[in-house]
Amino acid sequence: MKTTAVRMYGANDLRLETFDLPAIKDDEILVRVISDSICMSTYKLLQQGVKHKRCPADVAEHPIIVGHEFAGDIVQVGKAWSCDFAVGERFAQQPALNYKGSPASPGYSYRWCGGSATYAIMPHEVMELGCLLHYDGDSYFGASLGEPMSCIIGGYHANYHTNPENYDHAMGIKPGGNVLILGGAGPMGLGAVEYPLSMDQPPARIVVTDLSAERVERARAIITAESAAAKGVELHFVNVGDLEDQLTYLMNLTDGHGYDDVFIFAPVVPLAELGDKLLAHDGCMNFFAGPSDAGFTAGINLYNCHYNATHIMGTTGGNTDDLKEGLALSASGRIRPAVMITHIGGLNAVAETVAHLPQIPGGKKLMYTQVELPLTAIDDFEALGHREPLFAKLHELCAGHAGMWNADAEAALLDHFGVGPIV
Repeated sequence: MKTTAVRMYGANDLRLETFDLPAIKDDEILVRVISDSICMSTYKLLQQGVKHKRCPADVAEHPIIVGHEFAGDIVQVGKAWSCDFAVGERFAQQPALNYKGSPASPGYSYRWCGGSATYAIMPHEVMELGCLLHYDGDSYFGASLGEPMSCIIGGYHANYHTNPENYDHAMGIKPGGNVLILGGAGPMGLGAVEYPLSMDQPPARIVVTDLSAERVERARAIITAESAAAKGVELHFVNVGDLEDQLTYLMNLTDGHGYDDVFIFAPVVPLAELGDKLLAHDGCMNFFAGPSDAGFTAGINLYNCHYNATHIMGTTGGNTDDLKEGLALSASGRIRPAVMITHIGGLNAVAETVAHLPQIPGGKKLMYTQVELPLTAIDDFEALGHREPLFAKLHELCAGHAGMWNADAEAALLDHFGVGPIV
């Protein structure tokens, strides 16, 4: 079986190549990848090369396929898994394996397994750990975005609160409390707004800050204060670039109570220090954004830690249960992962997109590996549609979903390029 894939040979060395995959073993599964969303973690992998903990030391001789937020169809099943998986069914996958303590993960470590490919081979450990998941949703992108949503869900589950009677921690955010998401009008931050809005016991208030007026405007348009209020949540998107005193303004939104749960969505020292100052009694601050600098530090008020019971923790990634929860919420329509997506593209656009990811504005870049398409902003569909019927159709379908990517648009794109079901 031939595949075309984006492979990494070392730091800043990505190549789009066509090559032969080996025949699968009895304990492996061959998949056709359809969608793969680009993660900043892949950019960090490209920058660090063999210095990255998940990158194999021999990557120059045995390049790895990048991309870990992927979904698609099962093409061939090794006999060890013939009772568990069927040819033609859709899959989602959890890349954070931790198999026997190894950091190896799809999209970071494997020669034949990664999302930026037309076809890939799932190694036995993926199935042994229950990390190849059946998916019944109406879109592939919903499964691809299950991975970043699982990171968000894991962050919410990992927050905790204490009590003066005993040492039992109440896991999760405080029901009916105040949630603050600093630096959160980007793709992951919007996912972090969607998730608590799906809770049976949501917070009473969610406040999201950002320095970009454009991101804040988009956020307000696709997750409206009115829709949040219908679920009993007071929602604020705040452009802090317009504020002279962020601390006072944000504290006043809580009537002086402070925030029970704070999430830091950008690894910036002033954000971490501001979040610490805004914590309520027994407030939990989750440093969610992973810094590249191993010496990253910030000033934290330890007086409040001692006398006001504030606490700080961090999460990275989500587990398989988090992913299953995200997929179920997405498939049922209770969350909309599409709020993250601002661009689509084909496999041909992956390498350049990854290499320049921090410089490309907008949110998630969703790549369809079976098609050839330049990286294209959803906002540009209308103008492009004046000369290209495909984009005219995609604009029409996205306009019917508040300007967001959706299952109908995905189906139209795949149909245009002749990508049908596995026969």
